[in-house]
Amino acid sequence: MEIRIIPVPGLPEIKPGDNLAELLYTALRGNGQALQNGDVLVLAQKIVSKAERRMVSLDEVEPSTFSRRVAEQTGKDPRMVELILSESNRMVRMARGSLIMETRHGFVCANAGIDHSNVGAGQVCLLPVDPDRSAWEIRERLKELAGADIAVIIADTFGRPWRLGQTNVAIGLAGMRPFQDYRGGVDAFGNRLRVTQIAVADELAGAAELVMGKSAGIPAVIIRGCAYPRGEGAAREYVRSAETDLFR
Repeated sequence: MEIRIIPVPGLPEIKPGDNLAELLYTALRGNGQALQNGDVLVLAQKIVSKAERRMVSLDEVEPSTFSRRVAEQTGKDPRMVELILSESNRMVRMARGSLIMETRHGFVCANAGIDHSNVGAGQVCLLPVDPDRSAWEIRERLKELAGADIAVIIADTFGRPWRLGQTNVAIGLAGMRPFQDYRGGVDAFGNRLRVTQIAVADELAGAAELVMGKSAGIPAVIIRGCAYPRGEGAAREYVRSAETDLFR
């Protein structure tokens, strides 16, 4: 199997309220590109958040007494702490200047996924309210415009508690199942597979980042040739329950 990762250049700076699917379709046509059945379109979380008005000016945030106390302990801007707490279900860990939070979506990540890269001065970007829903809406509109049956992944960069470095993961998806499930099958030696579930959408998100980069100005890529598991799934299926999470 050969897989291609194709950049989609030409997207304008995304503004609040923009129809992202239509802008993507216009960029594709301007590049002489076309979506094909079976393609996976991977989008950087930030352009989705921008279109969905998930940008906040820190000047408009009034930190609480508790946020100020946490800020003193972590060395963070108390306004940033206020946003982190407001976007979270609970605090998982506070140590060494870091805030590891469980977001409203159930994701466990630093700062509830809020960051200030690739945004205007004094602004920060929050995660989409419902990334799976966002992916579904973009996919449905692109199916209408391009006439192609595709999958859509919304990707963001997460750290990992057991390895150094960050990698892109899927925080929203539509048009595919998140796992390639080998449980119940056998390996090449006839051994029964009992726990193997490959996080295909995460792997595709990580592969897309190799082309997107962090400063290349490519927030969308097409992955072509991947035999991903078809069907309807959601990135929220990746969320491990607290009862089975050895790190909580």
